[in-house]
Amino acid sequence: MPFVTNVEERRRREQVREQVDVERAVAEMRAGRAVAILAETPVLAVSAEAVEAAGMPDLPDLGARLILPAPRLRRIGLASRAEAGAVALPVLDPERIAALALKIDGRIDAPVAPAGRADAVALELARLAQVLPAVVVAPVAAVPEGTLAVAPGAVEAFRTRQAAALAIVSRAPVPLDGAPETEFVVFRGGEGLRDQVAVVVGRPDLAQPVAVRIHSACLTGDLFGSLKCDCGDQLRGTARWMAEHGGGIILYLDQEGRGNGLANKIRAYALQAKGFDTYAADEVLGFGLDQRRFDFAAAMLRHLGVAAVRVLSNNPEKVAALAAAGIAVVGEQRALGRVTPENLRYLAAKRDVAGHALDLDAFTCLSITEP
Repeated sequence: MPFVTNVEERRRREQVREQVDVERAVAEMRAGRAVAILAETPVLAVSAEAVEAAGMPDLPDLGARLILPAPRLRRIGLASRAEAGAVALPVLDPERIAALALKIDGRIDAPVAPAGRADAVALELARLAQVLPAVVVAPVAAVPEGTLAVAPGAVEAFRTRQAAALAIVSRAPVPLDGAPETEFVVFRGGEGLRDQVAVVVGRPDLAQPVAVRIHSACLTGDLFGSLKCDCGDQLRGTARWMAEHGGGIILYLDQEGRGNGLANKIRAYALQAKGFDTYAADEVLGFGLDQRRFDFAAAMLRHLGVAAVRVLSNNPEKVAALAAAGIAVVGEQRALGRVTPENLRYLAAKRDVAGHALDLDAFTCLSITEP
């Protein structure tokens, strides 16, 4: 038995070290520096976003390639593409890289090979770093001195391990306008680059199904009252409703912009100003419909002693994710905000593209089209 315990402890320490390695690699990718991925043939990977901002970093050009996700490839000419792909870079040309990875009018100009494991890992690092999902990858004979290196398996396991390691780090009463009896419970782990928060409104009876809303952070809507979305209305309206109806829990998750990050969300807003809807704008940037995961939301609820819920949401994916993670979903309720001229097209896209439960029939006279 001691031998088994020692083996388990060594493995636990190894996983902790690997998690730290990935966190450091994410920071390097976010800062625009190259990261070494220790695949069968080691590669250096750098964000294409950093290439546009600072020019081509010191990478070998022999075998270099640009890795693009399927949504971006579809937008630049491969309409039926379902998987990420690699475009050869015989010359490390920042202008060509920017055109393929970043520009609205970019068009594919060469054959696209399947992305390998190291390529997929590089894209995952970009996603975790919340930079644009496009990376330049170049094979190397040896990792350059001073370059941070990470194992592919550590990156692939990172999100699942983050969810498994979720833990409460602090909690305190925080009275809110319209919900004066409220406690904030802060969790370390899960998704994103910050902590997660469970906002416990009132005194919900944990022996009964608890009213729960999963709410992804929205700086523009939640804090500034943006008219482009309904997020702030949903958040504050849910808190007031819970205070008046026996309490509940709002899980406030660090998943800005459907998991794309604030900078990419604002990039998408700029594209929406040019006529793209919310999902088409994300596709131009290389993102799919939704990058979020909600498995760790179920773990947060279990930490709080919740086994059964009534979900306040318009998003069927959130309901399905809680059920799949073992939380008993005994009911659903819509969480509606104001419909404004500024957010009507956004709400219609959520209904029509992502299947959100929104009744906008009164506004069907407006034509919702995509460029």
